[in-house]
Order: sequence, then structure tokens, then C-alpha cells
Amino acid sequence: MKLLSVVIPCYNSQDYMRKCIDSLLPGGEDVELLIVNDGSRDETAEIADEYETRYPTIVKAIHQENKGHGGAVNTGIHHASGLYLKVVDSDDWVDYEAYMNILQKIKSIVSENQTVDLILSNFVFEKEGKKYKKVMKYENVFPQDTIFSWDDVGNFRKGQYIMMHSMIYRRELLKDCGLKLPEHTFYVDNIFVFHPLKYVKKMLYLNENFYRYFIGRDDQSVNEKVMIKRIDQQLKVNKMMVDRFDMNEIDHPKLRQYLTNHLEIVTIISAIMLIRSGTEENLRKKEELWKYIEENNPEFYQSLKYGTLGKMMNLPGRIGRTITIGIYKISQKIVGFN
Repeated sequence: MKLLSVVIPCYNSQDYMRKCIDSLLPGGEDVELLIVNDGSRDETAEIADEYETRYPTIVKAIHQENKGHGGAVNTGIHHASGLYLKVVDSDDWVDYEAYMNILQKIKSIVSENQTVDLILSNFVFEKEGKKYKKVMKYENVFPQDTIFSWDDVGNFRKGQYIMMHSMIYRRELLKDCGLKLPEHTFYVDNIFVFHPLKYVKKMLYLNENFYRYFIGRDDQSVNEKVMIKRIDQQLKVNKMMVDRFDMNEIDHPKLRQYLTNHLEIVTIISAIMLIRSGTEENLRKKEELWKYIEENNPEFYQSLKYGTLGKMMNLPGRIGRTITIGIYKISQKIVGFN
């Protein structure tokens, strides 16, 4: 069995996918690289096939009709055979030294016959044109280099969240929890983090700057203008998370608090994008979102409504919305996101 399956969703990725794949090849026979060509119309398919031909025991090229990012991840998970699974988007890459250390740690887990549901590491915002690289670290939250449970987790700072880029799941856990991401939908990485997390019992954190998260292309899904254009997909994911989250089902208080905070920030992002658009239609959608949460998840609604961020999102009138946007812009500069 391979130690690690890496799913690489690709859609019209010819200009940057080689850098991604080349960064992962040093894993050698310990890894399998599943390049999922999601109905690309450029030379992505040919490049994927080329790598499979050159590295037949490491690379597998999978071709499908376009199903969106979620559909590509689903396909990768379905074909994966490794003990652990990582998703690396085709415009991102990984750090060599951190990669080698992580693979060595997985070997130790296997040799010692231990069970770890989730391996966590850091990721770096590789923002185009910026010399300073923001690093999302968790050294204040998780014990380092040791297996731990939710009992051992510390407090997350505001703006500090687990993201898909920081996660390596045990593959069987993804299968057992029934994870299936919606097709033809952006922002499903939130579901990839959110849904399986409540099944995670044992974790391991390695303080390694492993994943390099590229930000800067105008057509990226996290670009603010693109997010506003695709706001209905963000809202779809947001509502799916609201529907799947029952605070009363989560026994562990630290896990319950983390999931509440995670869903809160996804909802705040939805609200900010709706406010930023400046249209009456989207302001109505913001009110509709709040109403949807109140009706479908009243426990979470109460937490959101009376929390600091929730209050900021509902400052009344045009002046209130101006203040909200100002706070958001300051947060952008501090945290370093798009």
C-alpha cells in the first residue's frame, strides 16, 4: 500500500500544473499522484498522460467530464489507495524538505502500528508580488510531533483556522464518514474540512511549512471579484454546512467550539462579499441567509447573532456597512488573505 495518495484536481491547468507535479514526484514509490483532468480544454490531458507514461508506478492520469473542483476531488478519493490522502490544487506546490519529513513521520506511524486520523502542518500564502509570506501556523494550538486528541487542543486565535491546505486525512476515515462533495460548485474545500472533522479522534501536528498556497491570479476562485460573481455558490456551501451542523451532536466541547467558529467565519465571509457587492439584490440575500440560519439551525444562529463578528456584520444602515467593510480591509492586511 502507498503511504500517501495525492489528489491533484486540474482544469485548464497547462500553465502551472508541472510545477505542482514536479514538487510531489520526490515522494517516489511511497506516494501515488492522482491527476484528475476535469474536462479541460487545453493541454492538461496531454500533460497528465505524459507524466503517467514517464512515472507509471507513481502517477495515474484520470480523465472525466467536467464536474467542478468537488467532483474532481470525489474522483480522486474514489481511485486512491494510499493510507493517507492529501489534496493539492494544480496551481499550488509543496516544500521538499517538509514533504520528506512528513513522509518519514507517516512511515513511523505505520511501523509503530499507530492510528492517526488527521495529520496537520502549516501552509504559506504565496501571494504574487509580496515579499513577506504569511504562514498559517498552529504551534500555539496543537502539541508538536506527538499524537494527541481534542482534549489536548488549545485555543485558536481569530483568523486562525484549519484549511484543506493544512490537512492530510486518513483515507479510510473519508470513506467511512461518507464524504461526498457537491459537483459544479466552488468553495467545497470548506466542506472537506468541516464534515469529516467530527469523526477525527487522533491527530498529529508537524510544524512544517509544507503547502505553498498560491494567490494572485485574476481568475482564482478566492479572488474577491470572482467570489462576488459566484456568491450563490458560496451561499450554497454555507447553507449545506449549516444543515449538517448539529451542535448537540458534538460531545467534545473543544471540537464543538471549533466547528462553531469555523462555520461562523464562513458565514461572515458570505456576508462580507454580499455587502461588498453593493447591490440591493445581494443585501437582500444577506438578510435571507440570516433568516435561513435562524430557521434551520437556531442554536448556531444564537451563537452567531450574539458573537462579536456577527454583530459587526449587522451594523445598521449604510454607515454600518461602511464600518464593516473598513474592518474587513484591515483584516485583509493583517492576515494576508485575498
